[in-house]
Amino acid sequence: MKTLRFALPSLLGVAMFLAPYPTENGLNIGLGILTDWAKALLGDRLPAIAVAIVCVSALLSLYAALARPAWSRDAKGLAAIFAVSRTSVAVRAAAAVVACLILFGAGPTWITSGDTGGVILNDLMTVIVIVFVFASFLLPFLTDFGLMEFIGTLVRRVFRPLFRLPGRAAVDAAASWFGSSIVGLVITTEQYDRGHYTQREALVIALNFSIVSVAFAKVVTDFADLGEHFLPLYGAVIVSGVAAALILPRLPPLSRKQDRYSAAGPVVEPGGESDLGLLAQSLTLARERAARAPGPAALARHGVRTTFDIWFGLLPLVMVIGTSSLVVANHTPIFTWLSYPLVPFAELLRLPEAAAAAPALLVGFADQFLPVILGQSIESELTRFVIACAAVTQLVYMSEVGAYLLKSKLPVSLLELFVVFLLRTLITVPVCALIGHMIF
Repeated sequence: MKTLRFALPSLLGVAMFLAPYPTENGLNIGLGILTDWAKALLGDRLPAIAVAIVCVSALLSLYAALARPAWSRDAKGLAAIFAVSRTSVAVRAAAAVVACLILFGAGPTWITSGDTGGVILNDLMTVIVIVFVFASFLLPFLTDFGLMEFIGTLVRRVFRPLFRLPGRAAVDAAASWFGSSIVGLVITTEQYDRGHYTQREALVIALNFSIVSVAFAKVVTDFADLGEHFLPLYGAVIVSGVAAALILPRLPPLSRKQDRYSAAGPVVEPGGESDLGLLAQSLTLARERAARAPGPAALARHGVRTTFDIWFGLLPLVMVIGTSSLVVANHTPIFTWLSYPLVPFAELLRLPEAAAAAPALLVGFADQFLPVILGQSIESELTRFVIACAAVTQLVYMSEVGAYLLKSKLPVSLLELFVVFLLRTLITVPVCALIGHMIF
């Protein structure tokens, strides 16, 4: 019975988050298929739904801050989502204003256009609204019924010396690579909140393994007009990503993060000496974890809380940070100025059209799709290949990953995120360029 309690929910988690399925648009995971179905069902109503959520967040946060009702003073459960600091209230109010301007096309074009606020509202926030409804209720099947313990025990001897991480981090990595970066981030931050990861471990995972999905990498490749080179391009992504994961945890700022647990931890990691074989020990630990798994009512409460936290907490942050980042990237020369030091770097890698490539290598900090947009006019296939790789491997982009991490309880600043972004660029781009020179 214990084995079934571990196996059946865990298989459902694998089926939803880790197993790729062929679809009309290429490979996708179960969560992605559900998300696409819901998007097709709701259609053009999704942007209005996203704006409504942001406005409700602003109104309830303002009411809690100004009227101080009894439920806001308790600040537990769902009330804590709206009983926030004055800074957060201001951000949510600004997000509501910006979201309404974009939805109704009533503001200045540099805010509402399709390459700034329109991208955030119509392409990003609508996905987040849907994906977390499913992810919030399905994630426990991946994390709470023993799969993390089973895989973590099997691979701990590899992950610990190579990446300075517990073996359970392999599940986070797989969920990101097969699913999406935001799914991996949710798993990582939840595991940190529950005491399974230290601050350093959680940030190492989030900033090295929460890569964009295979499906998005295919979109990037096609947009760069390199569809026939997808396999070598994704091979370059894997090789350079592993290189970054090996090096970055040993460099500041990640190496300086403390091995401090959240208030819930530490949860003792399995992996002590045992007379059992590795597979038998993994199965035993998984059964023990499954026996302590929450029941249906607790899972439902957790799903609702997580969904509302993302809807009312993350969406306003994505609206403000994402839109402002894209405004800076598309309507100011700031990224061009900042990219000047990267021109000699691109020339050293023998990339044709280095001056045009440099801004594309830097602008990914704002959004992961911007590098290939800026690099679309570059004639050199080699340079477009490297830019497309960078769009996938740089990982730290403010329109989603950065906004989510800044909202989380992990101790990371905007400056540290930018430093990690630069370090990932300096590590991964030479690897991708080397592979690109072998192909072109």
